[in-house]
Amino acid sequence: MARYTSSYIVSLPFAKIGELVVEVLTSCPLEITYNTGDYIMAKEKPGQVTFSKLVSVEILIERTTSTPKETKFTLVVNNTELPLQVDNHCYQMFQLVSQALVGCRNWQIIEPVAG
Repeated sequence: MARYTSSYIVSLPFAKIGELVVEVLTSCPLEITYNTGDYIMAKEKPGQVTFSKLVSVEILIERTTSTPKETKFTLVVNNTELPLQVDNHCYQMFQLVSQALVGCRNWQIIEPVAG
């Protein structure tokens, strides 16, 4: 199973971050399958890659440690593919989602933490 993670602290309060994360994920062609406000799950749409390569993306937003000026969230990207190559499909999707989150102009990344 391939799995990649990273964490970010962004300059937004908890109340505003959820809907922006959903926008970023849907722009990556991912489909939101679950959203509780502090946990968002999205899946890659079938048809482009084999079933084992389909990626699941989880965003865990830390409500308890957020302040009125910043919020921390963790990105987890995984699939059932064995990561036999360094540049596998799961890693490519992780890079795509990470770049979309970092490049979002609605917030400023205060502190990225590589996974």
